[in-house]
Amino acid sequence: MGQLVKREDLQKLLNDLRIQNKKIVTTNGCFDILHVGHVRYLQKTKTFADVMIVCLNSDISVKKIKGPDRPINNEDDRAEILCALECVDYVVMFDESSPENLLCEIKPDVHTKGADYTIETLPEAKSIIANGGRIEFISFVEGKSTTNVIKKIGAQTH
Repeated sequence: MGQLVKREDLQKLLNDLRIQNKKIVTTNGCFDILHVGHVRYLQKTKTFADVMIVCLNSDISVKKIKGPDRPINNEDDRAEILCALECVDYVVMFDESSPENLLCEIKPDVHTKGADYTIETLPEAKSIIANGGRIEFISFVEGKSTTNVIKKIGAQTH
């Protein structure tokens, strides 16, 4: 079972993992309404390293990028659900719109992102590469997204 880590405790955790020669993979996102696309994406992410850290957009961050009606589920609930997944080792939250500062602190060996991004369009790509990491792009499960879930629920309530 995964564990929620406070940002101020992150460096101690990272030092412990590096002493054990653990390879670290990160990913980031809102993970607002967890669906099979998220689960498969997270399972694939875990295959790239020994330890997976999910950088989770806080409620403040989600509102900045998704608008005032999001998130549907609050940050504590989203973190708890992610921590319950077998493939997730740690979750750490961030308030910024981009995880770039947090990823500069973590310096992952590998970072994953959805295949709708490229090296050129991923804002944090330069920082990850500059810190010695590599980026893996993971294909989405067709038709599976939080936006689609919200639309389907909306259509059924009218």
